[in-house]
Amino acid sequence: MLNKYLLTAIFLITSLLFITGKAHAADISVGATTWYMAWETEWDSEDKIEYDPGFLYGPVISAAFTRDLSLSFVFLYGNFDMTFKESDGNKDNDSINRYDGDLALNYRISSWFKLFAGAKYIRYTWSGNGKHEAIGPGAGISSVIPVGGNFFLLGNFSGLYLKGNEKAGDDFDSKLKEYGFNASLSLAYYIQEAATTLSLGGRYQYVKIDYDSSNADEIDSKNKFYGVTLSAIYSFNI
Repeated sequence: MLNKYLLTAIFLITSLLFITGKAHAADISVGATTWYMAWETEWDSEDKIEYDPGFLYGPVISAAFTRDLSLSFVFLYGNFDMTFKESDGNKDNDSINRYDGDLALNYRISSWFKLFAGAKYIRYTWSGNGKHEAIGPGAGISSVIPVGGNFFLLGNFSGLYLKGNEKAGDDFDSKLKEYGFNASLSLAYYIQEAATTLSLGGRYQYVKIDYDSSNADEIDSKNKFYGVTLSAIYSFNI
């Protein structure tokens, strides 16, 4: 069901851009990005969860159909080692897969700033058919500020509000809401001869999860994600 909503959002935004920019050439950017990420979780339980740092990585695609309107899509995947420490001292080691997708419609409001809005999709899977899945809207502001030569500062701040569901074995099945914010800052260098932009920076994300189920015992979870980002983007015109 959640994947159906994501595909619907992709279709609607792509259709809007096609209609708006069908008389214009499209500037296309494709590349790859990675995020070396630390993950901290706090939740209302005597049990503890710890994650080892790891990499998220995936493709970046964007298309500018007009001078001011563009569509962008980023998908990230990563696997993280997890340790579950029970209040009685027992430990359980596992790994968790994270899938993270962002689809955004961007509108330029000045030479340096853009507003954007779109859909965000998050999914986690782990052993025993454990699954956490949520989707919802996100919006924010981004900037590209020249600092001299071919160097630029790239900034981004956004908020998100998602709804979904989490299942863990036969004992836990709960609807949920996720909300929080994301901030990033990086230094980019444009290689004119190769039409490629390289960027290095940092990213911080905060997400609170509120569970809504009788077997969730009013548990909520606060998650902090932070680390170093690196990307390479190639641009061309069609």
